[in-house]
Amino acid sequence: MIKQQLARFNRLDLLGAPTALEKLERLSEWAGRDIYVKRDDTTPLALGGNKLRKLEYLGADALAQGADTLITAGAIQSNHVRQTAALAAKLGLGCVALLENPIGTTQSNYLQNGNRLLLDLFDAKVELVENLDNADEQLRALAVRLQAGGKKPYLVPIGGSNALGALGYVRAGFELAAQIEQTGLNFAAVVLASGSAGTHSGLALALGEALPQLPVIGVTVSRTDQDQRPKVQGLAERTAELLGVPMPDSFKVELWDEYFAPRYGEPNAGTLAAIKLLASHEGLLLDPVYTGKAMAGMLDGIGRQRFNDGPLIFLHTGGAPALFAYPDVWAS
Repeated sequence: MIKQQLARFNRLDLLGAPTALEKLERLSEWAGRDIYVKRDDTTPLALGGNKLRKLEYLGADALAQGADTLITAGAIQSNHVRQTAALAAKLGLGCVALLENPIGTTQSNYLQNGNRLLLDLFDAKVELVENLDNADEQLRALAVRLQAGGKKPYLVPIGGSNALGALGYVRAGFELAAQIEQTGLNFAAVVLASGSAGTHSGLALALGEALPQLPVIGVTVSRTDQDQRPKVQGLAERTAELLGVPMPDSFKVELWDEYFAPRYGEPNAGTLAAIKLLASHEGLLLDPVYTGKAMAGMLDGIGRQRFNDGPLIFLHTGGAPALFAYPDVWAS
């Protein structure tokens, strides 16, 4: 039912083909457990990442509304803002982004390199703000200012994570389900980073219908279970409402919140170890904000026997440009 309703919504066909589902042979040998990766780090826009799937729907809506500028917000090293700015450039639209410095650093690499450097190349306009504690209100105020200047802005929420954006990962969930079926394997779980919740909510919604016995485990990157759970649950419910379908009976929010310390955007020792392990064993680049923490959680879960029997899938949501913003962490 969900898959049929999904076809009603317009999207930009930017992804092209499904991203690969690959076995990580050397990591599997190291971990003593078969581990596969869903390569959403290889989506084709602006060095890849998961946000493109959401932006396919949000970008189509922006064009349908006659917008001439995309506005959004995030951290200085936001993957979402980088991909939104790239989409704006590709579509011939302007882009204005509100950026915060969530870790309060004065390091020039964080402030000027990585994703922040790419914003300048995409010709995005940047406004630095003290914080994004009221991001929706701040973006609405920005929209009013731009409208007063004759612009037609389209508000893209943080992470692209509203019900329309989450449709990108509903679609991805069915894509992954088809790939799982082709393997003939019984997977124990899908593990991913859980942040603004659009990726987690959409994927869990689709797999709740397509593969109801398959757990979808979100490793939080910025919040406790108590704070993250209503974000994932609420967005899934709003997405189901947009689709006009009931929530699948098997839908369940599963979160691990032991791995995000000390805070969003700041890697810990487990994060750095996971990044180094994947790079040295698979030539696969994780990032210090999302995928490094999620992989640290998955590997720790293997060591603590938190999974049922069977191979695992890691959803790689991208983010490697942020590595260049954190060179100093490797010297400690």
